[in-house]
Amino acid sequence: MDHQGQFRRAALALGIPDDEVGRFIQHLRLSIRLSGGSGGVPVGQFGGLPRLPVGMDWPSDGAGPLPFIFSVDCAALPRVDGFGLPADGSLLFFLNHEQAAATGERRYGRVVYVPAGTDTEVAKGSTDDALVGEQYDVGATLRAEFPDWFGADDEDEEDEDEDDLSPFQQQLARDLERDLPHLDELRALANDLWPPHDGYVSAYIGGYADEEVIGSLAEQTLAWREKIGEIVIPVAKWYSHVEKETHRLRSDWVSLARFPVDNELYYRSAGSFVIRHDDLAAGRLDEALSVAELTP
Repeated sequence: MDHQGQFRRAALALGIPDDEVGRFIQHLRLSIRLSGGSGGVPVGQFGGLPRLPVGMDWPSDGAGPLPFIFSVDCAALPRVDGFGLPADGSLLFFLNHEQAAATGERRYGRVVYVPAGTDTEVAKGSTDDALVGEQYDVGATLRAEFPDWFGADDEDEEDEDEDDLSPFQQQLARDLERDLPHLDELRALANDLWPPHDGYVSAYIGGYADEEVIGSLAEQTLAWREKIGEIVIPVAKWYSHVEKETHRLRSDWVSLARFPVDNELYYRSAGSFVIRHDDLAAGRLDEALSVAELTP
């Protein structure tokens, strides 16, 4: 479905100028929300035993099997403009979130793509809850997402106060308000078409990658460029350079998956996979980076 065209037609019907609608669409991303008990045709499975290609070993970190989080049928998912997911086949996500959070090593997360038509079988492995979890089916809906400096995404949260934004983000917000006089109407329209909140969510596919994840990538990028002598950044200006690099990288990277993880020891436990747009479009899913967060 042409979601950008759908949004543009609805905005024009409200009398908003076409050039302003086009500038807003540059910041609008849609993510696929996965949730259980939503009715409709199942698009994926959380927990349980995954279906892997016949003869394929259970994905491992080199020392032991990785916990299976969920799988989705790409052909059953809603198509999203410019996202680049495979048109068919299955995606399976494995992540040891505690080890990933503790070490930051990529080997603790893995995305497996199974092309359509591949002979598969239910994986042979432990039925330990730590590896498979409770099994349930999920359905899919779409939601609108915006950059962090647009404000809060969820309708039950207040918008970001300008004082909570950095000077760089405040300038971005001011430029946006100057260029988009109908910003409030455009945001309201996007949220009407693709509501931001609908009860418990098992995972999001697509949309904006977490700000902290992209910020970490920005720091690594700048540190490497300094190390090889390409740039020199004064210590006092390091943070502002990281912010600008984060803003630049945000357009290059997309969230492949974000999901909460049950862990009774932590207030917040979540996992995610991020990937460059060009790697996703080229089917290089093994280039996805796994990230985990544990908040006491």
